[in-house]
Amino acid sequence: MSAKSKSRWNIGIEGLMILLALLFLSPFYFLLANSVKSFGEILGNAASWPEVFMWSNYSNAWKLARFSEAFRNSIIVTVISVVLISLFSAMAAYRMVRANTRFNQILLLLFVAAMVVPFQTIMIPILKVVNIIGVNNSFLGLIITNLGISVPMAIFLFHGFIKSVPLEIEEAATVDGCNPFSVFFRIVLPLLKPMLMTTIVLNALGIWNDYLLPSLILQAPELRTIPLATFSFFGQYTKQWDMALPALVLGIAPIIVFYLFMQRYIVEGIAAGSVKG
Repeated sequence: MSAKSKSRWNIGIEGLMILLALLFLSPFYFLLANSVKSFGEILGNAASWPEVFMWSNYSNAWKLARFSEAFRNSIIVTVISVVLISLFSAMAAYRMVRANTRFNQILLLLFVAAMVVPFQTIMIPILKVVNIIGVNNSFLGLIITNLGISVPMAIFLFHGFIKSVPLEIEEAATVDGCNPFSVFFRIVLPLLKPMLMTTIVLNALGIWNDYLLPSLILQAPELRTIPLATFSFFGQYTKQWDMALPALVLGIAPIIVFYLFMQRYIVEGIAAGSVKG
């Protein structure tokens, strides 16, 4: 291929990438542009630039949806769930790898099998279990359910990563007087940083944006998370787009900032892990 043909090819690829980027960013334009429009202007032309910027939409949506309360609830559920999922999964996977018994092999297969079970098929059993143990309509019930749903995937990811951790490092720490807990928390867990950060980000995104599971477990208005508070603007006969769209922006803004912040640590952790390996 000549230099001229290669240059045209590169220009074509770059142009295609720009078009794809604009395509993927277009929903954000509609979201942001319509979030500062009046209800009539949204219905009139959703694709147009706002004629008058209705910044009051955000303050009204914040008050009507009781967003400060919903934001606090989402923080509580997401942080506690992510911390417990990451910690329990890392500890369980470490035990399965280092004690590679027949029982642990079967247990890992059960966790892998649980990953492919559609959530819709276990919704009713989950509700029955939550009611039986008396944690329905509570953060505790939602957090326990998040653990049950997210731990299998996290264990699978940690299990594959722990296999690459040299056993000699743990043996040296044991010789120096470390007990099993010290070996895990002081030696193994820091080496798991790349997978730990990946697990934190994936589970935080899923739990923060989840609507279906909280809608099944949380009934009290004061327990609503951000997705439930946002959905309150969609009634059976009316849809308050001028309130729902600002609520969507307020809901996704924190998790986007979180992802951008954590992305740097994921890249650094993966780079550090590749150097150590």
